[in-house]
Amino acid sequence: MTRRLIIVLNDVPFFLSHRLPIATGARRVGYDVHVVAPEHPRRREIEEAGLEFHALPLSRRGMAPVQEITTFAALIALYRRLRPDLAHHVTHKPVLYGSIAARVVGVPAVVNAISGLGYIFVAEGQPARLRQRVLLSGYRLAFGHPRCRGIFQNPDDLAVFRNAGAVRPEQVTLIHGGSGVDLEQYRPSPEPEGRPVVVLPARMLWDKGVGEFVGAARLLRERGVASRMVLVGDPDPGNPRSVTEAQLRDWVMEGAVEWWPYRTDMATVFAASHIVCLPSYREGTPRVLLEAAASARPSVTTDVPGCREVVRHGETGLLVPLRNVPVLADALETLLGDPALRGRYGLRAREVAQAHFGVGKIVETTLGIYDDLLSTLPHNASPRQER
Repeated sequence: MTRRLIIVLNDVPFFLSHRLPIATGARRVGYDVHVVAPEHPRRREIEEAGLEFHALPLSRRGMAPVQEITTFAALIALYRRLRPDLAHHVTHKPVLYGSIAARVVGVPAVVNAISGLGYIFVAEGQPARLRQRVLLSGYRLAFGHPRCRGIFQNPDDLAVFRNAGAVRPEQVTLIHGGSGVDLEQYRPSPEPEGRPVVVLPARMLWDKGVGEFVGAARLLRERGVASRMVLVGDPDPGNPRSVTEAQLRDWVMEGAVEWWPYRTDMATVFAASHIVCLPSYREGTPRVLLEAAASARPSVTTDVPGCREVVRHGETGLLVPLRNVPVLADALETLLGDPALRGRYGLRAREVAQAHFGVGKIVETTLGIYDDLLSTLPHNASPRQER
C-alpha cells in the first residue's frame, strides 16, 4: 500500500527553496505527498511538481489565542481527513502544533525538523529566557510522540534541546548541510570584471546582520576600499525583526549599499559577485552559504551556530565575531584586496560542498529516516487500512 506523507511548514517559499527536493524524492520512491502551509500564490509550483497542497490558517507572527486555536483545530481536522502514515513538521509552530495533533489523531510516525532556533533564541534578557523555557517545554511535549525522530542541522541547536531534556539521544539525527545544495544549478564561474561585489543574500532581518553589513560598508567607503556592497532580498513583514523597506531605501539614498529585491535567479547573483557575506546572529544551516560554496565563492560570516558548520576559517572563507563591525570590515577588506586568496578559498569551498553538502545526500538521509520509522510498523498500523 502507498504510504502517505504530510509535510507541514509555515511558508510556501521556504518549502520551495528548502524542502521541495525531499518531497519530490519521496514521491519518486512511491510516497503520496501532501504539503501543508499558509496560502500563497506560489502554491501552483507545488502542485506542478505533482504534490497535493492544503492551505493552513497559520500566522507566522504573534500568538493571538483565537488564531492559534484555529490553526491547531485545522491540523487535527486535516490529519483526521487525510490519515497520513507519517507527518514531517518544519519550523516552530508546525512542530509544536503538528506533533500534538498527530498524537491526538493517532498518526503512526512523526519527523520534527529543527531548521534553526530563530529570533527567540537570539534575544537576550529575562523575558527572552522565559519565552525560551516555555518553548522548550512545548518541544518536550512535541518530541514525546512514541515514534518520533528529530532532525537537527547543527550541534549547537541539538545541545540546547538535550540540555533542556527536550529530546532523547536515540531519536535524534544530525544532518550537516541542512537542506543541501544543487551542485548542478550552482557551479563555479570566473569572477566578473570591475569593482569587487560583496553580496548579503537573505531576508532583510536585523538578525541576519544587515545593520552590521551596512556599518562595514560605511567603514570600507571611509577607508577608500573599492567595492560594491549589495543587499539581496526583501523585508519579511511576518517577522518582528524585519528591516523596513523605508530603511533600505534610506541606505541606498545615502550611498552606503545597493539593494536588489528578492531574486529567483540566485545562481546568477553569485556569478555576479566576488564575496558572499552573512553576519548572522544564529542559523540552522544557512542555505546561502551552501550556495556560495557550490558557486566557488568565498564567504565572510559570523562564528555562530550554523554558519561555522559551513565556512572553514582560513580555508573556505573567514569567520568573524558576532556584532563586530570593525572586524567584519577588516575581513572583507582582506578578501577585497586579494583576488588570489579569493580564488583559493572559492575552489576549496566548492570541494567541500561536493564532498558534504550535495542535495542528493540530504534527500537520501531523510528518506532513510522515513523508511526506518515506517518499516517496523505493524501492517495493520496504517490509519487508512480501515477504509
